[in-house]
Amino acid sequence: MPVFNRHAMQPVPNLDEQARQDFVSSLRAHLSGRLMPGAYKVYENRVEPGFRAANGRPPHDHDEVRKAMTQDPFYQFWSAMQRRSQELLWESVIDPTERQLSKLIETSKAITRNAGGAGRGTLRLDPSLPLPRYHAAVDIHLQPGGYHTEFAEDDVAAGVVYDKGINLYMGGALGAENNLMGDILLAYLREKHPDFRPKKILDLGCAIGNSSVVWARAFPEAEVYGVDVAAPVLRYAHARAEALGVPVHFSQQNAERTDFAEASFDLVLSHIVLHETSKSALPRILGECHRLLSVEGLMLHLEIPRGKSIIEKFMHNWESYNNNETFSRFMTGIDLKAEAIKGHFAPERIVVDEFAPKLDVAQMNYAENFFWKILAARR
Repeated sequence: MPVFNRHAMQPVPNLDEQARQDFVSSLRAHLSGRLMPGAYKVYENRVEPGFRAANGRPPHDHDEVRKAMTQDPFYQFWSAMQRRSQELLWESVIDPTERQLSKLIETSKAITRNAGGAGRGTLRLDPSLPLPRYHAAVDIHLQPGGYHTEFAEDDVAAGVVYDKGINLYMGGALGAENNLMGDILLAYLREKHPDFRPKKILDLGCAIGNSSVVWARAFPEAEVYGVDVAAPVLRYAHARAEALGVPVHFSQQNAERTDFAEASFDLVLSHIVLHETSKSALPRILGECHRLLSVEGLMLHLEIPRGKSIIEKFMHNWESYNNNETFSRFMTGIDLKAEAIKGHFAPERIVVDEFAPKLDVAQMNYAENFFWKILAARR
């Protein structure tokens, strides 16, 4: 079962709730490890030959693959089961959260009251901040209510559910504190820029701050900031970081335009956030990164590779059509370097890398020999 580091901001499941979470984890492992590879075989042995026979040519792109694959009964079965497993995942985490929500809110408020001193993190919320449409239009990842819905005063439920939910989603591969993405990007920085020592770091779209904490631990002398548009996950992020003893300064802001001063950060980064935005927001976010970076400051964005063959691209895009990752399919064909140029970065200062991390954590075998996409640029 997935390893998970429980702390003061996590509910304790009863035996039935734990059994349900264990079942969901096992079901998802079966679907991804045993059934999903069959979709590639179905394409190779049945769908692609059928398309070629009917059209006199192979499919041109992943959209044509989609039209053919979604008619195949094996793919339909796997896709339906995968979708239901995602719904079951959230249901299994919501039950213990709802049962203990009042206690979790009080714990969060107590932690916040005690924070703010020397060596502690801070939380700054803006109730007037409008949610971007790409965030509010759907429940991202099918999480009920998304990251922003408030079910109670001073709510933290979205953060609680997200923290445990993504741990189950990846079968524990994100690490005991959901730290994998931060560790990957940190490994990239240390390999490519071993002498870089940022003094002020900004994590865009930080959600529960799981990656923000990684950077704060890696550079304890630096000031680390995290921004997100959703208040419930930020309340949870702040209480979570404080419970873990890690100072991070969280604020409710839109990454397209923050209130931080120009040239005020040495390092601006994000962790699989860009594909959750939109075509219009993407260059604005990169432009804001450019504005915020100090001279010779560094921008790093970790993204999921979209696959090389058309069947790989189609399978990656399952999330877009079935898991409310509405923009992710467009990322398949987006030129990240061109988007960074729109954001005012000089072409010669931009690198789009593929990176396979070498990590020393047993739970992170998922990341070994898997190439992640990284957009890097210097101010």
